[in-house]
Amino acid sequence: MSNAIPTPSDRTGRTPPRPDWDTYFMDIVGLVSKRSTCLRRAVGAALVRDRRILSTGYNGAPSKLQHCLELGCLRDQLSVPSGERHELCRGLHAEQNAIIQAALHGVSVKDSTLYCTNQPCVICAKMIINAGIRRIVIRDGYSDKLAADMLDEAGIEVVHLAAAD
Repeated sequence: MSNAIPTPSDRTGRTPPRPDWDTYFMDIVGLVSKRSTCLRRAVGAALVRDRRILSTGYNGAPSKLQHCLELGCLRDQLSVPSGERHELCRGLHAEQNAIIQAALHGVSVKDSTLYCTNQPCVICAKMIINAGIRRIVIRDGYSDKLAADMLDEAGIEVVHLAAAD
């Protein structure tokens, strides 16, 4: 009797291809985004170094505060367009929460890769630069040219990974 762990197979009996590491972690942040409490956009993020998850984050209100799911969206009530007036929001961004969770638990994120369902905004970009994150993998774009320019100037590689069909 073999002690080998069986490999999953499809109905044809063939083993499906394993996802590459970027796809694997992007799939995980897709799941993380489902914890979001934002009424406008569900975003998930993970910080990874040496193929190990250091921390995760999703967008939503700070711990112990009521969520937009309960109170409604202040930005919607004030007709604030996406990407503007970030200070008029109860929530933190997924990238911010991932960095904060790592700090809270004493985990350095220096030289890590950020996997995020969306391109970071300029506020998150500045945090990413100062946190020493060296690479970002995103699935969806976000219209923030200043953020993209700052990440480029800082030498942070940004990879846009298309969604799997």
